[in-house]
Amino acid sequence: VMSEQRHGNRLIRETSPYLRQHAHNPVAWQPWDREALEQARREEKPILLSIGYSACHWCHVMAHESFEDDATARVMNELFVNIKVDREERPDLDRIYQTAFQVLHGRAGGWPLTMFLAHDDQTPFVGGTYFPKIARYGMPAFTDVLRRVSEHYRQHRRELREQNRALLEALRADSGSGSAGGDARDLTADPLRAARDQLVGSFDPVHGGFGGAPKFPHPTGLELLLRRWAASVQRGEPDRPAETAALFTLRKMALGGVYDQLGGGFFRYSVDAEWQIPHFEKMLYDNGPLLALYAQAWRATQNPLFRAVAEETGAWVMRDMQAPDGGYYATLDADSEGQEGKFYLWTLEQVQELLDAEDYAVAAAHYGLNRPPNFESHAWHLRVAAQVPEMIRRPDGDAAPIANRLTAARHKLLEARSRRVWPGRDEKILTAWNGLMIRGMAIAARHLGRADFAVSAERALDFTRAQLWRDGRLLAAHKDGQSRLSAYLDDYAFLIDGVLELLQCRWRDGDLDFALALAEVLLERFEDREAGGFFFTADDHERLIQRPKPAHDDALPAGNGIAAQALIKLGHLTGRTAYLEAAERALRWAWPTVERIPSACNALLAALEEYLEPGQTVVLRGAAPALEEWRDRCAKPYAPRRMTLAIPATATLPAGLLAERRPEAATVTAHVCGGSECLPPITALADLERELARSELSGP
Repeated sequence: VMSEQRHGNRLIRETSPYLRQHAHNPVAWQPWDREALEQARREEKPILLSIGYSACHWCHVMAHESFEDDATARVMNELFVNIKVDREERPDLDRIYQTAFQVLHGRAGGWPLTMFLAHDDQTPFVGGTYFPKIARYGMPAFTDVLRRVSEHYRQHRRELREQNRALLEALRADSGSGSAGGDARDLTADPLRAARDQLVGSFDPVHGGFGGAPKFPHPTGLELLLRRWAASVQRGEPDRPAETAALFTLRKMALGGVYDQLGGGFFRYSVDAEWQIPHFEKMLYDNGPLLALYAQAWRATQNPLFRAVAEETGAWVMRDMQAPDGGYYATLDADSEGQEGKFYLWTLEQVQELLDAEDYAVAAAHYGLNRPPNFESHAWHLRVAAQVPEMIRRPDGDAAPIANRLTAARHKLLEARSRRVWPGRDEKILTAWNGLMIRGMAIAARHLGRADFAVSAERALDFTRAQLWRDGRLLAAHKDGQSRLSAYLDDYAFLIDGVLELLQCRWRDGDLDFALALAEVLLERFEDREAGGFFFTADDHERLIQRPKPAHDDALPAGNGIAAQALIKLGHLTGRTAYLEAAERALRWAWPTVERIPSACNALLAALEEYLEPGQTVVLRGAAPALEEWRDRCAKPYAPRRMTLAIPATATLPAGLLAERRPEAATVTAHVCGGSECLPPITALADLERELARSELSGP
C-alpha cells in the first residue's frame, strides 16, 4: 500500500489490466507511444522494452522481484526509457520483437520478453526473456545485465549500427514481401499429404498429442487430421493412423488435467507429456478452436465424451467469460492468492468435508484421489483416472447410480470451488479472439443443436459491431467503455470467419453485408499487391521496424490462412472473383513456406484444400418451419467442406449472392454449387438428401 501512494507512472491512464498492474511500480514505465519514443530520441537513452500479458506466470515473478523493487527501478530509470507492452493489445510489436529475438539468439523467445532497443529507430540490439533479480538458474542478476547493456550501448554504437542493419535485412527476408513466391508453379495437394505424415509421425501413441513435454493442444493440426480422416472414409479408404492421432488425442486431453474437469474449458498447455498438470491459465483463443473441434468430433463419431466436453466448455464461456454486454473476456490467470493453480487444487480433507462417504468413494476413484498426490507433494489436480464403465464392479452392472453420484459430487465440488478467491480475469475484449470464439460457439451450436450457444455468439458479434467498428474500420481492443488500437489482420480475418459460421446457424439481414465490408478492408488495406498475401498491419498503421506477413500458425491460426479460407467461401457465395484471386495470390506467396514446413501451416493448408477442391455451397430459400428442417439436414452433419445458408424468402440479400432471386412457388428451394458449378434448383428434400450424402461422413 505504501508503494501505491508513493509511485505512479504513465501506465495509470491505460485500460489494459496488464499495464495497470504496473502503474504503481517504482519503474517509470510508459506505454508504447509517440511521447515515449520521442523521449528516447531526445535523451539518447536506449529503450528497455518489456512485453508480457496478465495471465503469464513468469511475468508476475519478474514484476514482483524486479519491477516492484526500488533499487532495481532506480537503475532502470537512470539508464533506460522503460516501455511496457501488453502483447494481447499489440500483437504487431510482440510478433516483430519475438522474431528479432529469434534472429539474434537462434532460438524462440517467450514471455516476459525483455528487449533493448536503439534510441532512435527502435531496432533491438540484445534481449532476453525472464531475468532473475539475483544471479541464479545460471542467469546473471537483472541489474548487472542493465548496467552492462547500457555501457555496451554507449561504447559500441557504431558496431551496433552494423549489426542492426543485418538484423533489419533478416527481418525483411522473414516478412517475405519479396516477389510472389510460387507464381509460376502449380499449387498441388502435396503439402496436405506431407503435413498429415509429419503430424502422424510426431504423434505420441501412449498419451496422445504431438511430441513430449510441455504439450500443447494444437487444434489446427487436429482439425487437419480430422478432415483428412473424414475425406478418406468418404473415399472408402479410411486413414486409420490419422483417425487415431486425432481422436485418441482429443480423448486423452478430455480425460486429463489440461481440461478443467469441474468447470469446463481448457488450460493453456500441459507441463508433462501425460496431460496431467497444466499451466493453469485459460485463454479465450485456445478454447474457441477446441470448442469447435470437440463439437465436430462428436458429430463425426457420436462419442458422448466429446459432446460433454463441448457442452461444458460452451457453458463455461457463457458463465465465466462473457461480459454482461455480450463481448467475450480474454483470459483467466494461472495464479490466485499469489500461488499458481491454487483455485483448482484439492486436498483430501477439502473433498471429504463436502461429500458423503459413498459420493466420496465414487469421486475418489474417478478423479484419482485414491492415488498419490499429483501436484507437488500435497495436493490433487483433478483428472479422470477411471471412467464410469471401469468403475462398475460386475460386467452386467448398472452405470446409472455411479453416474448420478458422480454428477452430484461434481456439482458440489464446483459450487464450493466457486466460493474460493478467484484467479484474476483479464476483462479486455479483443476483436480477433472474439472472432475465434464466435466461430467456436456457432459450430458447436449447429452440431449439438444448442440454440443458446448461437445466441451467445450473436451477442458477442453485436457487441463487436457496436463497439469496435468505427467509420468503416475495426478497432482491436475494448476495456472499461473505451475501444482503441487499429485492428490487425487477425481481427478482420477471424471475425469474417466467425460471421460466416454464425450465418450457418441462422440468417440475419445485415450480417453478410458486414462480412463483405470487412473483406473489402482486408483487400484494400492489408493485401501485399506486389507479392500476394496479407500484412499483419494495415497500410496506414504506425511505421515499425518490420511489417510481418504471417504464414505459419503459432498459438493462433495464421491470419493469412484464415483470410484465404474466408475469401474463398465469400467468393463462391457471392461470385466476386476478386476474393478468389486474392486468396490464390496469398497461397502462391506462402507456397515456399508451406512446402518447407507444411505441418506448421495448417490454416493455409485448409485454404489450399478449398482452393484445389472447392467445397459445397448450399443456399436454401423458403419459409419456416420447412426452411428450418432443411437447414438442420444440411448444417448439422460433419461435412467440413460444406457451407449452408438458410435464407427466408422475405430477406434482402447483397447483390450477386447465389439465389438472390425470390424462390419459386415451392416451400423451399435449394441451390447447390460446388465451386463455380451449380445444379438446377432442387425443390424436394429427398432429391437434396441424395446430393448431400455424397459429401458427408455417414457414421463412425
